[in-house]
Amino acid sequence: MRIVTVLSLSQWPDNEAMISPQLARALRVAGLRWRPTSGDMFLIDRPGFEGDVFALSNMTIEAHEFATGTVLGFNGTTEWALDSVALDDALWLPAEHQLRALLGATFVALRRTEDGYEAETVLAGESAVFEALDPADAYAGALLVLIGASSGELDSDFDSDLDSDLDG
Repeated sequence: MRIVTVLSLSQWPDNEAMISPQLARALRVAGLRWRPTSGDMFLIDRPGFEGDVFALSNMTIEAHEFATGTVLGFNGTTEWALDSVALDDALWLPAEHQLRALLGATFVALRRTEDGYEAETVLAGESAVFEALDPADAYAGALLVLIGASSGELDSDFDSDLDSDLDG
């Protein structure tokens, strides 16, 4: 059984945990694609928007599909003048339930530990446990490995590379 410790935790203002931008970027780079739906959390991944987290809502921010790609339209109720942003400039911060659903049949269990949580998965008969302070981070770590395994790009140094990327 392989055990991976997933580092980093960000908190939504109401203490609802969400994954860090670093972990969200790692998921995007690994190949996770976002199909925006109402309630999704995201940030604008460009200078000047650090620390601003947005929620997709049919009233204020909507996803508009065009032949050239998806654009997130701001419907005039925000405090500043931003009409729209390309989906490529938005970084999805998937919620715990979304990450768990993406694990699909590989997900076995989520357990509380003294130091946080561990998510257990089984892939190709091999069990793996992903430890983190928060369930969403544990799920995200498991999903990174699942995406890597499905793309055939998972190498033996993946775990140490993941820890290094998230540390700094």
